Amino acid sequence: MADALSAIPAAVLRNLSDKLYEKRKNAALEVEGIVKQLTAAGDHDKITAVINLLTHEYAYSSQANHRKGGLIGLAAATVGLSAEAAQHLEQIVPPVINSFSDQDSRVRYYACEALYNIAKVVRGEFIVHFNKIFDALCKLSADSDPNVQSAAHLLDRLVKDIVTESDQFSIEEFIPLLRERMNVLNPYVRQFLVGWITVLDSVPDIDMLGFLPDFLDGLFNMLSDSSLEIRQQADSALSEFLQEIKNSPSVDYGRMAEILVQRASSPDEFTRWTAITWINEFVKLGGDQLVPYYADILGAILPCIADKEEKIRVVARETNDELRAIKADPAEGFDVGAILSIAKRQLSSEYEATRIESLHWISALLNRHRSEVMSFLNDIFDTLLKALSDPSDQVVLLVLEVHACIAEDQHNFRQLVVFLVHKFRTDNALLERRGALIIRRLCVLLNAERVYRELSKILEGEADLDFASTLVQALNLIMLTSSELGDLRDLLKLSLVNASGKDLFLSLYTSWSHSSMAIISLCLLAQAYQHTSSVIQSLTEEDINVRFLVQLDKLIHLLETPIFAYLRLQLLEPGRYIWLLKALYGLLMLLPQQSAAFKILRTRLKTVPSYSFNKDQLTCASSSIQTTHTSEDGKMNNEDPRNEHNGINFASWLQRFKQMQQQHRVYLKSRALSHSSSVSSKVMEVQKPEEPKAPMTLPDVGRPPSRLSRKGP
Repeated sequence: MADALSAIPAAVLRNLSDKLYEKRKNAALEVEGIVKQLTAAGDHDKITAVINLLTHEYAYSSQANHRKGGLIGLAAATVGLSAEAAQHLEQIVPPVINSFSDQDSRVRYYACEALYNIAKVVRGEFIVHFNKIFDALCKLSADSDPNVQSAAHLLDRLVKDIVTESDQFSIEEFIPLLRERMNVLNPYVRQFLVGWITVLDSVPDIDMLGFLPDFLDGLFNMLSDSSLEIRQQADSALSEFLQEIKNSPSVDYGRMAEILVQRASSPDEFTRWTAITWINEFVKLGGDQLVPYYADILGAILPCIADKEEKIRVVARETNDELRAIKADPAEGFDVGAILSIAKRQLSSEYEATRIESLHWISALLNRHRSEVMSFLNDIFDTLLKALSDPSDQVVLLVLEVHACIAEDQHNFRQLVVFLVHKFRTDNALLERRGALIIRRLCVLLNAERVYRELSKILEGEADLDFASTLVQALNLIMLTSSELGDLRDLLKLSLVNASGKDLFLSLYTSWSHSSMAIISLCLLAQAYQHTSSVIQSLTEEDINVRFLVQLDKLIHLLETPIFAYLRLQLLEPGRYIWLLKALYGLLMLLPQQSAAFKILRTRLKTVPSYSFNKDQLTCASSSIQTTHTSEDGKMNNEDPRNEHNGINFASWLQRFKQMQQQHRVYLKSRALSHSSSVSSKVMEVQKPEEPKAPMTLPDVGRPPSRLSRKGP
């Protein structure tokens, strides 16, 4: 300290802390001259003492004017040192940097000015302190005082010039500091950071692209800044980096892909679009490098396919197609399970387009990697089954295609049909709204005969008889009306002459017995007309209800369609098809005379030519019709025991039909009884009688349901 005091006159030291700038400036010039003399003399000990004096007595002083004088003095000392300044930078720079955080804005301003002058002198030697200076400048860029900001900008430009010229700058040491600052929200700091990234990227010897994953997320974060200028600067920087990636032979796609995947779900439209554009380029450029990241990328793409912005949807679809076109193999790191997991999750998306593409992915994986997909089947099967209830027809059709591919195995086929029946049972709206669509499509994809046989087998043992009847009626209507089931109908028409037709007819018979109208339709289709007549004759009073008549009305209208053209043509030979004629007249007798169906059928029967009858045919038919026998239950049976075609014992099958119908009658009566008991119980709870005067009696089970709820007179 004594050396410094002896070197610098007391008057100079007093002026260095004067409140007037001009006096401090003149004192600094004196210090500069003194240091120049000491430098020329090589007396670095005294120079060190002078710097220590300026630092501790002035720069670190509690008095603001002392601090200002200390800063201008340190800058002057550096100018005086000139080429020898580098060896004293460790003493000079820290107190200046420390002053950047001074509470007095004028001190901060003079700190910028001092460091500017120091940097002009030492240039490249300055780089050793770069990180500390950068950190200080980063804070000053957001300073509350505009004069300080302006001074900081001047200093920043000089430091950038020095760095771009220097060969000592260490990008490896700088990147952690940059990464730490990238998530700052202050707009001035963001501009400062983007400016530095752009400048460093322009230096040929600095490989900013290699460190892009370290600050890429921060740049994307700036794309949603409230300032248009910052958004434009960040976008410009990202565009430049993307161009460099396209031209670079070696890029770390993986780390960046993880960032892009996150940004693709940003609430900001511009950020999403930029991220999905980058992903698109990565998929085209990255190829094999991105295989381990395919699942994550797919998870980002699928939601964007349904984005509200068209430009995002377009790029997302293109990227999705590119990704699906890549023939990756599990041996190369392609994770089938992860892809399936993403597709499964996106099947719950609220957007139809996303659900559709998810199903396309599952289908593509089944085609390419069936064994791997089947090993994950338990993870996705339930979700695929539930997707059959999707509100979109297109989604349902695609789900069915996926199921059809899975159902190549008999176990999975059985599981699918069982679930489908269960779904129809628990969701009646699905059966009404989608039943025909689902059944028809499955018949196309999995063979109609196979589907109907399996459905029939399941329905044979259905405990809910009311549901069984409903589903059989629906299946029967689909079979009679759908063009996709034409081959099935053709095979059933051969039931009396062909082994395959007979086998199909019998496989459907038991389950079709849940509905008398379905059996009648099946027998008409199979041309088993005598059996049709027997079924009609076996119907009881309880069978002829509103539901039956509605189904009968549908059948009469169907008889007028091209599907039953063969049957109408057979009426040209009533002598040969006398049982057909009797069956139709039987149906006519069941219809209310004022109904439209009655008039349609009666009109049709009136057109039957009478000239084709002859006396012998009528006599033969009459005697055959009158042949009856008693069944095991004691009822008269019109089925001729000799009526056996193609090995089918129709009398035996008629008994099965009657047994099934009897089960339905008992079932309906038990339901009616249960309903009546429930209603009675509720009435009792409302009335709350104190003491019943007489024991309660259960209503007669044999009464029609409509009478059970009637009150007494």
